[in-house]
Formats: sequence, structure tokens, C-alpha cells
Amino acid sequence: MDSTSRALDRELLTRIAGRAAAHDRDGSFPSDDLEELRAAGYLAALVPEDRGGWGLSLEQLTVQQTRLAAAAPATALAVNMHLVWTAVAKTMHDRGDRALDFVLDEAAAGEVFAFGVSEPGNDLVLFGSTVEARTSPDGSVAFTGTKTPVSLSPVWTRLGTFGLDADGEDGPRIVWAFLERGAAGIEIVEDWDTLGQRATRSDTTRLHGAAARPERVVRRLPPGPNPDPLIFGVFVNFEILLAAVYAGIAHRAVELAAEAARRRTSLKLGGAPRSDDPDVRRRVATAALLDDALDPQIRSLARDVDERADHGPRWFAKASGLKVRVTEQAKAVVDQAVLVGGGSGYAAGSELSRLYRDVLAGAFNPSSADSALNTIATAVLGPPSP
Repeated sequence: MDSTSRALDRELLTRIAGRAAAHDRDGSFPSDDLEELRAAGYLAALVPEDRGGWGLSLEQLTVQQTRLAAAAPATALAVNMHLVWTAVAKTMHDRGDRALDFVLDEAAAGEVFAFGVSEPGNDLVLFGSTVEARTSPDGSVAFTGTKTPVSLSPVWTRLGTFGLDADGEDGPRIVWAFLERGAAGIEIVEDWDTLGQRATRSDTTRLHGAAARPERVVRRLPPGPNPDPLIFGVFVNFEILLAAVYAGIAHRAVELAAEAARRRTSLKLGGAPRSDDPDVRRRVATAALLDDALDPQIRSLARDVDERADHGPRWFAKASGLKVRVTEQAKAVVDQAVLVGGGSGYAAGSELSRLYRDVLAGAFNPSSADSALNTIATAVLGPPSP
């Protein structure tokens, strides 16, 4: 089947949407969603067809992730973390770096990759670490420290992570590697109890000397900003795919706002639908105006990754700026939709209420607005004077 015809089945999305409220209410991981997505081949959507995948481009995947997020935001965000690793592997492969080809092959075989990057208190994000990485003479690396949040906690089979080897032969190094779930020293703390995105089950993961095999140690990089293809792939793909999820939330919010406007009636208007009220029309139009801007900017930057555009040092500014714009605009869309929906949308079980809680998480996903603005200022103005 040609990759252009690969898409999530509408009936599958309907089933996933029908389960989202219960998973949100219970804070349960959507294992049923994941199994259906796995069976459809979606976990290998970016894997080339000759390696057993769908063969989608990053741009094509953003479209599918937006559709999935409109059905079930938490499911989309959880699956996103796996798809980011396959996107990193594809980005590196397309540029001649085969270090993560095993990610593509194992994703096609059904393995689930988690994104063990965030650490409490680490505002350097990719460029520093509070986790200790200790290298053994055989080349294996043992990690000790805490990673949180880590989505897909109940089901991941591979954990892509990093830590700081302060005593490396060539000086301090950030070591990137992949752990297998069965490795000794991995503790998953079931502590994910949040306002929104509850079904992602992004539980804390504590590493107690958990060792990655030598062949799964993929990079040893100096701390600090680095143009290495792995860092580029992680940063840019994470931001683009994250933006796609929040765009899906916005799309669904516009649909729900329009439905509410047509369904609700106005005594002031003699029983006419609220969709005839100029104030309601203005709110729906404002939401749609913001929503219409989301897909083009996501697809444009994703296409640049696919086509290997040369943005030089501006890549990080473009990716972080995209994430901040989309998440902030998506929240503004949901704000308008909630007001159009009226008081019933404030009920805990309402879909608009769930979207409102889910969209708030965008502010806490990296890059933060402050971080993005610093990155953009440096790209435009250069670094501040010493």
C-alpha cells in the first residue's frame, strides 16, 4: 500500500474517542487504544515500508497525530513519546546516521519506546543532567537518578534516556542510551494523578544503577548546547509532534463549540439557536480563526525536516517557537469554546471540560515560553554580552 494512503481508520478513532472519558475519569492507561493502534501498524508509522512500517513522512504523521488527539488527547500525547523516538531515528537515518536504526526495526516488531528525558530540577533539559551515568570497562552504562514524567509507564519496553558521566576519559559527557524494561534497577512509581492528560500515565521512573548494554549506548556528548544529529532530532521532532497533539485539541474544541451554539437556544432571541447570537458567533469565529492557523505552521516545519531544509542555528528557535505558538493558541481556542458551551461544559464529565484540562498541560511541556524566547532572542540577536 502506498504510504500516502496510510491513515488511521475513522472507525478506530471513533472507538478510541468513546473510551477517552472513562480513562480520564479513572486515570487509567488506555491499553485498549494502544493495542488497536499497534495492530493497525501505527507504532511503526514512520518506519520505512521496506523495514515493516507505514513509510509516512513526518509531515504526514503530524496530520494523523492531530486526528488522534481530536479523538483522545491523552492517548495521542502518550503515543507521541514513542513516535518521537521513531522520528529521531528516521531523521538521523535520512541524514546518513544509522545509530538509531535499531529503533526503527524494533518499533516495527512491536516494541514501545518511552521518552526518559525530563528530570526534576533540570532546567538545562537536553544539555545537562542530574542523573549519574557510570561507564563500565565493557562499555555498558549504569544510570542512577530520577526521570519524570515518563509517559507510557505501564507498557513501555524500551526507555531512551541520558545521564551525566562526570568521570569520562575524555571529560564530562552526557551519555545517551536505551534501557530495556527487564533491566535490574528500574523502579516505576505510580504517582501520576494530575488535572489533565491523566491517561498518559506519566509516572516517575527511578533508576538505581540500571544498565544499558554497550550496543545500546548511542552517544557521548559534551554538556551544553550541541548540534549533534541526535540532539537536533530529539529537540525538533519533539516540538513538532507535541504541537500536532495540541492542534488536535483545538480542532475538536471548535467542533464542540459549533455543536453547542446550534444546540442551545436563546430566550432573548425568541427561542432561536444561540448560533444566531452575534456574541456567540464572534466567539466561534475567533476560535476558528486561531484554529485555522495551526495546521499550516506545523506541516510547514515538519516538511522542512522531511526535505532537510537548512535553517542552520535557527532550527531550535523555529521548533520551540512553533510549540509555544501552537499550545498558546490552542488554549485560546478552548477558552472560547468553553464560553460558547455554557455552564454545562463546566461539569467534570463534559468533553469540553476535559479538553480544557488537557490543553493546560501544553504550558508545562518543554519548551517553556521563557526558554523559547531566550532561544529566539539568541538566534536573532546573538548571545548576550559577557
